Amino acid sequence: MTPEPSRPAPGPAPRDAWRRGPSFHEMWHGLLPVGRSPGGGYRRHAWTGADAECRAWFREQAAARGLAYEVDRNGNQWAWLGDPEAGDAVVTGSHLDSVPDGGAFDGPLGVVSAFAALDALHERDARPLRPLAVVNFTDEEGARFGLACVGSRLTTGQLTAEQARGLRDADGTTLARAMERAGHDPGALGADPQRLARIGAFVELHIEQGRTLAALPGDHPVGVASAIWPHGRWRFDFRGQANHAGTTRLEDRRDPMLTYANTVLAARKKARLAGALATFGKVAVEPNGVNAIASLVRGWLDSRAPDEETLAAVVAEIERAAAERGKRDGVDVTVTRESFTPVVEFAHGLRDRLARLLGGAPVLPTGAGHDAGILSAEVPTAMLHVRNPTGVSHSPAESAAEEDCAAGVRSLAGVLEDLACR
Repeated sequence: MTPEPSRPAPGPAPRDAWRRGPSFHEMWHGLLPVGRSPGGGYRRHAWTGADAECRAWFREQAAARGLAYEVDRNGNQWAWLGDPEAGDAVVTGSHLDSVPDGGAFDGPLGVVSAFAALDALHERDARPLRPLAVVNFTDEEGARFGLACVGSRLTTGQLTAEQARGLRDADGTTLARAMERAGHDPGALGADPQRLARIGAFVELHIEQGRTLAALPGDHPVGVASAIWPHGRWRFDFRGQANHAGTTRLEDRRDPMLTYANTVLAARKKARLAGALATFGKVAVEPNGVNAIASLVRGWLDSRAPDEETLAAVVAEIERAAAERGKRDGVDVTVTRESFTPVVEFAHGLRDRLARLLGGAPVLPTGAGHDAGILSAEVPTAMLHVRNPTGVSHSPAESAAEEDCAAGVRSLAGVLEDLACR
């Protein structure tokens, strides 16, 4: 793998160097094969070979348009039109990594649309009065190291360099070691307040992860996000006693799988009653033998709710149910909160401005976390959602119609022109 330069000097991009790049169709189909698994989904995990190919693709798109390219201290990629040091920049983009066997649109749609929107500005001879940038935030999904939005959390200081370097994947490889292998210096990780101070607004386009837009009366290919539900991840450790599946009487067992299964069902019930969401989507079992009673079952809970009080209550109820069942089963239960993101209310002025600009586009909340949500604590931030006809996401079945993607590009271009060219 060829190491990528970690901090090239960006410099301004002169107006006469700015040019149109490949079309949306060309960009999209050039990116589609990268990291695709035999089942049709994607495995573009941070600091892997597939990730390196995605990063090379981003660098090529920047070069094709004459944009100044740089990689910041946390591995996030930037493509600049204008002087990045001038400040009050308008930034757009998303991420290129994926969940295990995820879909093609989650993340990449925002990055491809960002470059296409710049091309649309070039075509209409719009002249930016503020710097413009496209960004690819690294490790947004957290699929490899278990923590979402690593690149943006580091940049804002919500994740310390020491914490980040110590993150480990399923094979025990640390984030620091993975970065080194990819040609990046983990010693440079850390908060980047100077960069944040140069950003006047961040707008992220993303496929809707749900089907609210599709279910609304009328035709609404694009919506504006109002807020992100608070959400978090909790690790449940169920410790029992390993034993023989064929010789141990049922009444003599301390089987953590029973406690885990009961907790999964309890999570569904508690979330439904509270109008929240709770999902056990990842599990690890030891010793993981067909003819063995497990000694340890480790399950990861993802829970989200309209407000923080509801979320806290739901998780507390799930913990209580796990502990009560564990006592019956002779299983010890411990719970560790691995991440938490409070409710995000996007900047109301910017949000309302975008909704008016887009002709009264629907304004809707989302339960999905994004880099935009992380940055919102430091920068005026907004999100555009492109209609998802089925609502399916984090799956190979994720989709958006070609005409809706085109509407997303037009909307984003209009937003960038309004924010940066007037």
